[in-house]
Amino acid sequence: MSLSYQEAIASISGAGQPFEVVEETINGVTNRVFKNSPKSLRDVFAGARLDDNVFLVYEDEEWTYKKVMESVDALAYALVHHFGIKKGDRVGVAMRNLPEWIISFAAITSVGAISVSFNAWWTEDENEYAVNDAALQLLIADTERVSRAHPACSKANVPILGVRLDDLQPLPPGVENWHEVIVLGTPMPEVEIEPTDDATILYTSGTTGFPKGAVSSHSAVTQALMAFASGAYVNAARRGGADSGSGLPACFILIVPLFHVTGCIPVMLSSFMWHFKLVMMYRWEPERALQLIERHKVTNFVGVPTQSWDMLENPNFAKYDTSSLSSIGGGGAPAPPKLVARVESSFKAGRPNIGYGMTETNAYGPGNYGDDYVSHPSSTGRTPTIIMDFEIRDDNLKAVPTGERGQIWMKSPTLIRGYWNKPEATAETIVDGWLCSGDIGRVDEEGFLYIEDRAKDMVLRAGENVYSAEVEAAIYEHSAVNEAAVFGVPHERLGEEVACVVMLKAGETLTDDELRNHVAERLAAFKVPTRIAFTNEPLPRNPAGKFLKRELRTRYFV
Repeated sequence: MSLSYQEAIASISGAGQPFEVVEETINGVTNRVFKNSPKSLRDVFAGARLDDNVFLVYEDEEWTYKKVMESVDALAYALVHHFGIKKGDRVGVAMRNLPEWIISFAAITSVGAISVSFNAWWTEDENEYAVNDAALQLLIADTERVSRAHPACSKANVPILGVRLDDLQPLPPGVENWHEVIVLGTPMPEVEIEPTDDATILYTSGTTGFPKGAVSSHSAVTQALMAFASGAYVNAARRGGADSGSGLPACFILIVPLFHVTGCIPVMLSSFMWHFKLVMMYRWEPERALQLIERHKVTNFVGVPTQSWDMLENPNFAKYDTSSLSSIGGGGAPAPPKLVARVESSFKAGRPNIGYGMTETNAYGPGNYGDDYVSHPSSTGRTPTIIMDFEIRDDNLKAVPTGERGQIWMKSPTLIRGYWNKPEATAETIVDGWLCSGDIGRVDEEGFLYIEDRAKDMVLRAGENVYSAEVEAAIYEHSAVNEAAVFGVPHERLGEEVACVVMLKAGETLTDDELRNHVAERLAAFKVPTRIAFTNEPLPRNPAGKFLKRELRTRYFV
């Protein structure tokens, strides 16, 4: 017998259930929490030491859980006894997707230090900002990031532990080689970690100015991990316990950076916690992803919508066996309804999904999957979730009636505790335990949440609100369009006018008037772009998959 959404939540969260939910009050804020959540990330990793199954696949390397934990223990020992790292110290990780990234994260958080994720694409100036902002005690980096971060670390007297340094000889001053410091067989140091202790600093996207360091406790991350897993059980309960997808053992493919919250928590840490196989990609290449999906029978594909488009648009898509996939989607940006329909029709067992989360929620939020997503392709999922509450508020922070637009506020035990050394920014974002997302949205009568736009990306044209996501969805329905970004540009009379930059598919052509007519058939006249630029190059995005609209505005319309 199938259950409603709320009935399914109740069936898995009651007393004695694995996802039992209770109320907990911390610092005056009461939340629903998972009673059986691990106390800390150290506890999450501890259960992997005796598992001889393959955990990581990277290029031609295979790492069992046991092998990974041998390196985690050895690095943790070196952190404490060689580098003098203490509980609460900040240790940076700056590298592409490598097994050592995961080992570093696990070791750092297991000894009570704080893992600081560096964006692998940061320039020297950006690296210097983070080194000083977080007051690092150590940086662990691959060859390229060693070279890029060394000037800042040298100036701040921060040592560097280098990973895979074969091409970097001799080593710069202050840089030590991983293989000369990490001694397998050394034990994990004994450290007592509390759930409220700081665990991570993940820097926000930083589309304007330098980014803010979002600080999360151990419990915020472990609650998020439990919440992600609970979603699968809710979906199963709604189907009456019926299996969904291919029926194969869970296997994730890592197609987004580990330094981004999506790659780190719902993909990497979920795999670590529940002992899933994780197939790592060094960089995103659609055909390579298809090869790995076929070879390793990948079941879960979590990325940004562009990556789903890329995979489906690959000319060799049909020749690869993708029948193992049960879930295709992710988050980071709205997915056009056309993409939802295409995913639904293109895979044997795979269903489309999307999630709404952010760095400040440890990637957790409402998710839309399967039948719900097909029937509500513009929604990011149902509210409230098992441990997250929502309010749509006006500019005076008052809740608006159902169906009306406003800013999205969230309350959950998965929220960050604040921004590192930025109390004013923290106070602006988190009020009485509620986090202001900065997004514009609405909730319908069924409880489905719709993300209309980022507040700062909304175009205010002659007093009318134009929501970029809606216009982008209409543009994507044109068969010649590969990528599209919509934003406002200044206009003397209107205040702002609607502009867009469109990347066309190879070999396609499209004129301004043709695109305007296409949009005008779908949306009101005031929403039709009046400024249009075409390009054959992929549109610039940040690591979270969001378009860099300020850069596009400057490049094409200033």
